Amino acid sequence: MNDRQNWRQWGRRVIDTEKAALDNLHQFIDSEAFADACDMILNCSGKVIVMGMGKSGHIGNKIAATLASTGTPAFFVHPGEASHGDLGMISENDVVLAISNSGESSEILTLMPVIKRRGIAMISITGKPSSTMARLSQLHLCIGEPEEACPLGLAPTSSTTATLVLGDALAVALLQAKGFTKDDFALSHPGGALGRKLLLRVADIMHAGDELPLVQDNIGITDALYEITRKGLGMTAVVDSDGVLAGIFTDGDLRRVIDARVDLHQTSIAKVMTKNCVTLGANVLAAQALKLMDEKNINGLIIVDEHKRPIGALNMLDMVKAGVI
Repeated sequence: MNDRQNWRQWGRRVIDTEKAALDNLHQFIDSEAFADACDMILNCSGKVIVMGMGKSGHIGNKIAATLASTGTPAFFVHPGEASHGDLGMISENDVVLAISNSGESSEILTLMPVIKRRGIAMISITGKPSSTMARLSQLHLCIGEPEEACPLGLAPTSSTTATLVLGDALAVALLQAKGFTKDDFALSHPGGALGRKLLLRVADIMHAGDELPLVQDNIGITDALYEITRKGLGMTAVVDSDGVLAGIFTDGDLRRVIDARVDLHQTSIAKVMTKNCVTLGANVLAAQALKLMDEKNINGLIIVDEHKRPIGALNMLDMVKAGVI
């Protein structure tokens, strides 16, 4: 067997081994302990404090981040640092979620008498229900004792995967119990691509006021081209005498006019503009505007008010600059 075949075989074995660990996890999710843990965290008036050493600490960091971003206030505290002052970050209203595959992490066990003395609730996640951490916690969530994907049986692999999935199960169950919405999620992620898609509205990125390309429907094509050039959006809104949108004239319309050999100096814009053009309101999500532009295969939109009067315009480049694409 050549090296390339070995790579694939070894990789498949890891996946199969970790899948088996997750299949085994169902029985522990179905336990009363999981529902009790969800109740305890849901009724917590403080925060979830996640702890773990080594690889369990890395997994704990991710679990804390997932909880926090899905509506359950949480943060990670390193057990070693907690012994040297960071324990003061934990209050009596909090719930400690302690992670250790063996359930015998000395750094966490050192903290447990203090945590219990202060009356702070504690949930442990371990692979051994008979471990010290499991016995001393109010609640214990078991991941079983899965076969590690590491052929030496030493590097945490299947056990950390199972712990991470159990943490996700907690976070998502709590998210649903709280009625956490897309808007709530966006408020927790204002700086990321997800936040921009869920929060950014057309009004935030459209060109308005003096930046809005706008002409009357009785002017000539040449004058409309001057407005398109000045505003640099590759289009202009065309309005009637009452200021109501009558149509749009774009770079694409100009190419068609030239191909048809229309007299640019003598023809009014009203005769060559696109009537019944696609429009949107300013309060629509920018992501929805992008979807509409893709569906209609257009590069620009006129934004109108409730009276169909143009109040803004945007094009695909604005979407790129805003990070919506």
